[in-house]
This record gives sequence, C-alpha cells and structure tokens, in this order.
Amino acid sequence: MLFNSLDFVFFFVIVTFLYYILPYKNRWFLLLAASCYFYMAFVPVYILILGFTIIVDYLAGIYIEKSIGKKRKLLLICSLIANIGILAIFKYYNFINDNISFLATSVDLKNHIPYLNILLPIGLSFHTFQAMSYTIEVYRGNQKAEKHFGIYSLYVMFYPQLVAGPIERPQNILPQLHTKHQFSYANMSEGLKQMAWGFFKKLVVADRLSIYVDTVYPNPELHNGSTVVLSSIFFAIQIYCDFSGYSDIAIGAARTMGFDLMTNFKRPYFAKSISEFWGRWHISLSTWFRDYLYIPLGGNRVKISRRILNLFIVFIISGLWHGASYNFIIWGALHGFYQIVGLIIKRPLGIFENKLPQFGLKAFNLLKGIFVFIIVTFAWIFFRAHTLSDSFQLIANLKTFGEMPFLGNGINQLGHCFIAITLLFIIEYFMEFKPSIKMMDNKYPFVRYASVIGLLFVILIFGVFNGGQFIYFQF
Repeated sequence: MLFNSLDFVFFFVIVTFLYYILPYKNRWFLLLAASCYFYMAFVPVYILILGFTIIVDYLAGIYIEKSIGKKRKLLLICSLIANIGILAIFKYYNFINDNISFLATSVDLKNHIPYLNILLPIGLSFHTFQAMSYTIEVYRGNQKAEKHFGIYSLYVMFYPQLVAGPIERPQNILPQLHTKHQFSYANMSEGLKQMAWGFFKKLVVADRLSIYVDTVYPNPELHNGSTVVLSSIFFAIQIYCDFSGYSDIAIGAARTMGFDLMTNFKRPYFAKSISEFWGRWHISLSTWFRDYLYIPLGGNRVKISRRILNLFIVFIISGLWHGASYNFIIWGALHGFYQIVGLIIKRPLGIFENKLPQFGLKAFNLLKGIFVFIIVTFAWIFFRAHTLSDSFQLIANLKTFGEMPFLGNGINQLGHCFIAITLLFIIEYFMEFKPSIKMMDNKYPFVRYASVIGLLFVILIFGVFNGGQFIYFQF
C-alpha cells in the first residue's frame, strides 16, 4: 500500500482510531494485523518470507540469551545466515549468476546455473537489517530477548517503517511496543503536521521533478549536457524529497499513536563536507553500518591506512545494499573515495579555515556546501541510470551543451519545478539556520493554522497524485 494513495488515507484513519479505542492488551494484535494487511497489499505471498525470518530470529534471540560460549556465536551466525541468505537469493542471485556467466564465457565455458524469475520483495533490505540488529544486540547483551512472539513480530513489521525505514534498533522500539500510549493532542498534531510536510516533499517536489528526470535518464543518447545537468540536479532533489518524504510520513504516522521513530534525515544538502552529508542522509542506515560493520572492522582505532580500507569496504557494501548492479557499486565506491579524500585533507583544511576572517569563513563554508552538492549529484548519475553504459553516456554528454528541450506544458512545467524547489529550500533554510522562527508550531494560533492550511492548499493544488511508488521501495 502506497502512502501517496487514497487507500492509505482510509487505512491510516481507521487503524489510528481503532488503536485508541481498543483496550491496551489488544493493541499489539491490531497493529500486527494492520501491518500484515499493509504489506500484503503489494505481493501477498511474500508475507511468508517475513514469517520465516521472524520465526528464525525470534527463536535465535531466546536461545542466544540462554546460551554461553561458542553456542551463542553459532546461534547468531545461523540467524545472520538465514537473513542474509534470503536477501542474497532474492536480490543478488541473478547478479552473481550474470558474473559467473561472464567469467565462464571468457574461458569458453557455459554456465548451467539457472536464473530465477522472481520479484524482489518490497523493502526486503530494510526489514532484514532491522531483524539483524535485534539478534546482534541480544548477542552483545544490550537487549533482552523478546518473549512475546506477537510483539517481536510487530517490531519487524510495524507498518509505518516496514518497507522503507527508518531502520530501527530494538532498544528504541521494543520498549515502546510494551508501553500503553494515551491519546495526546500534541502527538496527534505533531504527527499529522510531519506527515503533511512529507506529503509536500513527495507530491509537490519529488513527483513533479520525476516528470523531467524520467524523460531524460531512460534516453541518454537523446540529450545534451544542458539537460543532463538539469535532470541530475532535479534527481538529487527528487530522491531526497522522495525518501525523506517517506520517512516524514512514517515518523508522523507513528507519532500519532505515541511512537517515536528515529530521525532519518537532517537537511543533508546543507552539509559542508561529505562526512557531514552522511551524518544527515539516511541516518538509520549510516549508523547501522557504523555500529555493525565499520566499528567491528576497527573503526577509528586503527592506523590510517586500515581506516581508509575500512571506509572503502563500508561504502562498497552500502552500494551493494542499495542494488545488485555495478552502478550501485560505483556509486558506493565514489562516496568511499570522497570520504577518504575528506579524511586526508581534514587537518590541513582545518588549519586553513582557522586563518580566515569571519566573513571569509562564511563564504568558504558556502563554497564547500556547493562543492559537496556537486560531487553528490555527480554520484547520483550512477544511482539513477539504468545501466553502466547509460551512466557513461550521460557523463560523456556533459561536454556537449546546447538547447534545452521543454516537456509537457513547456516552460510552465519547468517553472513549477523551480518554484517547488525554491519553496522547499526556503523552508529548510529556516529549519536549519532560524529554528526559533516556527510556522506550523508558532505560538500564535493564526500563524499556526494559516501555515498548515497553506501547506495543505499547496499540496492539493500543485501535488502530482499519479507519481507512483517511492524510489526506495525497490531496496
């Protein structure tokens, strides 16, 4: 079920209403049943895959807690293999098989391993990582094993963040699932306003920009550098608004029922370094890789050469997490390279900045922010292009600038795009640099209500309501 659909509006209202009128002891069952219905609205049979991993990890958590020594580690490994194995079969099997076929052909052999004609379950990478964090935390002794099977199932399947995160930790969600949440006007108001902001980002910005992006990227040979640059900038903003918009709707929907999900985005295009960008972008995933991969590899405790290797490994795997193709591997490698360069120049850059006057430092920070946006946007080319050859074609086209063709309603279509982007960044500028100036949370009721009504008006008038699913559903 898509958040940007009328079905979800009815679903959300009914589930939230029933949640508060039902006795506390029955609420977990309502949310679990609603989450199953929500997920089965996509491909019903894939609920069985979630059911399998839920049973495995539920039992693994209980027996890990009871066990000692090597048996604990063996149980953890079995749990991880089950989760990663499911992910590998559905997401990476055919990619690996393609590479085997390529290698076999290069030495005049034939690959007889069959291909699988299967669809990737919606959000498989997200709930796989959330399930893995549970067994890892139980193994580390940071989390008690959940004995209530229904509550544990709901931890994995909680509908707001089931298919595209945030990727939650058990320490945050499991205690909340045992808490009796009383109706709160503040929670309801705050949640609905965050959902509205998410719908603005998705419907008014992301889906409007996709009209242009989806015309250019599938046909790279037809477009010159002008359209490639514009569509790449549009995609950088589109994917941010699409994904952060989903997170806002998810966090807001959970908040209306009293649940607090972790912040997943903090205005990443205001970052002044690539490391700061990743501290603001998809925070639940970047912290997951930090805690469960980067730190176990040695993190910052090792010598600089090993630290560089650790960073590169993490970003290559991050690229693979996003998709089984060389496009995503290169995207991850580029960000790994950016991080390594940033690490190397951090000290001399800091010395240089300390010598600048205040005005010069502000101008330099602005230049750094623009530079970060440029290199991040360049990497998005590999993320968005269908194939590796398309990526290189788009990059090659950057050297040939010419007339920029208009789409749909001509100049009006692009005009709407620029207005949406301008409005987005004006609002985010105040959120970032003038947080005391509040609109939807203003102390004056007139300002507060006018802001909410104005946002809803913009969504209804300028929103694109046939934009389809969220980009990160494919992961």
